[in-house]
Amino acid sequence: MIADAPLSEQDALLALMIAVSASDADIRTAELIKINNAINNLPIFAGYDETHIPRVSQTVFDLFEQEDGLAALFGLIRDALPERLFETAYAFSCDVAAADGKILGPEARMLEEIREELALDRLHAAAIERGARARHMTL
Repeated sequence: MIADAPLSEQDALLALMIAVSASDADIRTAELIKINNAINNLPIFAGYDETHIPRVSQTVFDLFEQEDGLAALFGLIRDALPERLFETAYAFSCDVAAADGKILGPEARMLEEIREELALDRLHAAAIERGARARHMTL
């Protein structure tokens, strides 16, 4: 649980990706692969201690079961992430949401919440969203 240790910047990015995936109560394989690929291939996760993944995942799941859990999660995220990584966090979140080819209902609402919590400029957020849609387009 997070009470045992604060989130690192990398943990916070992971927590948001997990939260987006779990927001519709259906964690899809494509979303897990997207998260795994991010951790294994993106420079921001270089040197990440993958033994943190189960703790971060469980923290997200535990917070989702609490009445004010989403607000608590966003508090942890804001405490861990410097503002310069807010757009990065949103981009990763959009990629996870788009990984299965559709962003519907709960996932769309979660992205909206993330946008608001991170106070992202609407135009920048729209560009990030469009990039995610373009990367995950199917024939």
